[in-house]
Amino acid sequence: MFRRCIAIALALTCITVQAYDKPVEKKVFSLASYTTTGGKTIKDVKVGYETYGTLNAAGDNAVFIAHFYSGNSHAAGKYKESDAAPGYWNGIIGPGKPIDTDKYFVISADTLSNLNTKDPNTTTTGPSSIDPDTGRPYGMTFPVISMRDSVRVHKALTDSLGVKRFKAVAGASGGSVQAMEWAALYGNQVERVIHVIGPGFSISPWVVGLLDLWVAPIKMDPKWNNGDYYGRGEPLDGITQALKIVTLTAGHWGWAEKAFGYKLAEEGKKPADAMGNLFQIEDVLQKTAVARARTTDANNKIYMAKANQLYNVENEVGNIKAKILFVPAASDLVFPPEFSRKAAERFRAQGGTAEVFVLEGDRGHLDGVVGITKAADAIRSFMNK
Repeated sequence: MFRRCIAIALALTCITVQAYDKPVEKKVFSLASYTTTGGKTIKDVKVGYETYGTLNAAGDNAVFIAHFYSGNSHAAGKYKESDAAPGYWNGIIGPGKPIDTDKYFVISADTLSNLNTKDPNTTTTGPSSIDPDTGRPYGMTFPVISMRDSVRVHKALTDSLGVKRFKAVAGASGGSVQAMEWAALYGNQVERVIHVIGPGFSISPWVVGLLDLWVAPIKMDPKWNNGDYYGRGEPLDGITQALKIVTLTAGHWGWAEKAFGYKLAEEGKKPADAMGNLFQIEDVLQKTAVARARTTDANNKIYMAKANQLYNVENEVGNIKAKILFVPAASDLVFPPEFSRKAAERFRAQGGTAEVFVLEGDRGHLDGVVGITKAADAIRSFMNK
């Protein structure tokens, strides 16, 4: 047992969990070329992936874990014992856990245009990749991609591993979007969807606007230079401000009051005395965003925002044969529980099976990551149905 501290939020949240007990190996899947849903060809496509557990002879005990907007494929376990923390959903993935690696072969993969291009354990093809035709980074010439494009690449990956059928596809936030895309595209192969802190069957106009807001500071930074900044100074100020907005809007005022209140950033330096004197929440937001900006590529962040904005399977709900477990968070201001309840009602009305389990807490959207163990029993029960 160990203390797991997740710095994805602004203040550390520490929870005790049992680690996935085998070393995790990061691998790379390649395609010579891929044609996007928009009809554009991308050459030499690569995504990183990792697996936990063993695929059975029939190839039908697989579970795919799709990651969230700013995450990567590291869903459980550690690459090496000295790692500070395991993967983000380690609390529910592993031997004897709800997604039981003694029973299931679990796969997780990096999306196309993953934000974390400077993380050595992330492999992705996106605007920061080298265009084989020019020898230079694509920048904004990279084709527009949707979350469906990542799903189709991941399907090619799982086919190469011998997977024939999925016991479940699960994910949080942008991962929940991918999970539903899996069910809409490959209805006869996906038995269950675990849709955590998700939008339902399409992105709402509210979140289309939020996603635009989340990347606006990058485009305002002169160093962004319309995406042509590779080999020059990166738009780190814009990325930093963008990440501050994402983190704050993904939270909730209850958490902010509890974690920070009106504490000062520096003792004795009152905000009323000088413009440079800050409240603690301002200081932590800034420092956390500065650190995170060093591993984030600006163009990839913009492309990932667009990919999420394009999510809409409203006209393909009839293709979904899977049972669906919706797991919204009570304090989520991005995808409120109402979105999940509305989608569940629609799915039931057309004869589908849908359940809703609400995560209680005050971490807002982040409860789908830091608070996922609260849904452990619901997920275990759902996997056994």
